[in-house]
Amino acid sequence: MTTALPVRLTTDRLQLRPWQASDLPAMAQLHADAQAMRYFPATLSRAESDALVARFQAHIDAQGWGFWAVEHRASGECIGMIGLNRPRDDLPCSPCVEVGWRLRPRYWGQGLATEGARACVDWALTTLGLDEVVAFTALPNTPSQAVMQRLGMRADPHTFVHPALPAGHALAEHGLYRLSRADWQATRSQNRS
Repeated sequence: MTTALPVRLTTDRLQLRPWQASDLPAMAQLHADAQAMRYFPATLSRAESDALVARFQAHIDAQGWGFWAVEHRASGECIGMIGLNRPRDDLPCSPCVEVGWRLRPRYWGQGLATEGARACVDWALTTLGLDEVVAFTALPNTPSQAVMQRLGMRADPHTFVHPALPAGHALAEHGLYRLSRADWQATRSQNRS
């Protein structure tokens, strides 16, 4: 699953690209925002946010793709992250590649997460040649589940407890969504008809 370094994806309104130092303040602001992080265990400090972005970029450097910076094309502003990742080995879907997103709240409700995630899924299933892409989130995170459904992903019938969270944590129980290459191609064919 190695490809040319580094990959950039462009949509009508977004550029998914490698990270720049100028993106760090916007990401620190996002990660410190209690509303934006309400479906994560905790907000992040500036140092924690910078370290996370460094890990995102290290994956892009190593394989050409990962969780990319999302640049809003009209403003040139970094508005968050969208991309692909190989998650932990102890998840029920592993080994796998997940699609994920995290945007600053003022950009919610505009279809941007769906737009960027759709480009990632298309690239992963066509160019990268994956058989399947997954996504998962805490059960209370219905906004992200709605994005997964708009992508054509199907929910697994069983939930799972995320191994990084203690049993009984309000966000521990997760839903898993899957999208196969065959289903993606069928959806694309229907949309062209």
